[in-house]
Formats: sequence, C-alpha cells, structure tokens
Amino acid sequence: MALLNLDYHLFQFINHLAVVYLFLNPIMRFLAQDGENVFYVGIIFYWFTRKKENRWMVIQSLVAACVALGISGLIGDFLYRDRPFVTHHVIQLIPHAVNASFPSDHATAAFVIATSILIFRKKEGFVWLTLAAGIAFSRIWVGAHYPGDVFAGILLGIFSAKAIHKWLQKWGIIALLLHRGLVLYERVEQRILPVNGNKSKQPVG
Repeated sequence: MALLNLDYHLFQFINHLAVVYLFLNPIMRFLAQDGENVFYVGIIFYWFTRKKENRWMVIQSLVAACVALGISGLIGDFLYRDRPFVTHHVIQLIPHAVNASFPSDHATAAFVIATSILIFRKKEGFVWLTLAAGIAFSRIWVGAHYPGDVFAGILLGIFSAKAIHKWLQKWGIIALLLHRGLVLYERVEQRILPVNGNKSKQPVG
C-alpha cells in the first residue's frame, strides 16, 4: 500500500508539470502518441541498409519485442490495474482506451528495441535509449500511466532484449533457422531489387 501511495504521489507531481510547463505539452503529446513511430522508421531504415549485422539486429529486436509484449499482456490480465484517469482526477492530455495500465506497453516496446540496438550499436543505442526514456516519461506526463507502470515496462523491455540475445546464442538451432530464413529472403530480394555494387570495372580507353 505504501508503494502504491508513493507511486500515486509521484504520478501527481509529474502529471502536474503539464500545467506548470505548458510549452512542453506538444512535445509530450507527440512522444506519448507518436514517438513509437520513430522506432518503426528506424527499424525499417536499418533493415534496408542491407547489412547483415543490421538485419540480424532487427530480427532480434522484433523477436524480443514479441516476447516482451506477450509477457506484458499476460501481466496486464493477471495483475490488472486501472489507468490513472479512471480512478483519479488527472490532467489527461491524450485520449486513451480504458484498459490495463500495468505494465506500460509503450515503455516495454521502446526499451526492448532500444536495448537490442544498444547490444549491436553502442553509440546509436544510447540515442535510442534517450528516445525510449522520453516516451516512457511522457506517458506519465500526459496522464496515461503511473510511474510504476512505466518502470515495470522499462525493466521488462531491457530484460527481454538481453535474454533473447543470450538465448539465441545458446540455442544455436533457432539462430541457424533464423539465419537461413534471412539468407532465403535476401536471395529473393536480390532478384526483385538487385544491388549493382559488384559490377566489374570496364577498362578505360
């Protein structure tokens, strides 16, 4: 009970910032509603660089995201918690369905992908983690989540990304099947969208 009270008071403090710093509200709305789209664009960009390391990173990110969001859904069903705007008077900046608040799917998804990128690309990974933190914080600011929901989502995302990375290293057969699937995809892709980087040089004169 003490933790829930602390969680609520911390929520009140952060949510009230929407009244104090009005100029930040458009940024927080964007992060809370559309920030995840930046991750989608990033994933697509990394995939179409056609670098094997980037594609393997994307595959691991998506596998980890599926696992993390699946676990999040189960937790939400068994440990159901109403959203702040259902049980309290809050400053609600975005419309939202009345569904499970714990844990935060947005925080889970953002951190599982950001952590997966960090594993492969350290410098860029910290940039993605910063964006993920902004998304997580914004969900409290706009009145959609308690801090505890967001913190749980962050932990779940980080743990899932690291666990899937280690699991794919340990269970070689799964990694092998994924690699073979990637090779097959790239063969088809090469036929449809050939890369002409391997043309032999024509003699001059």
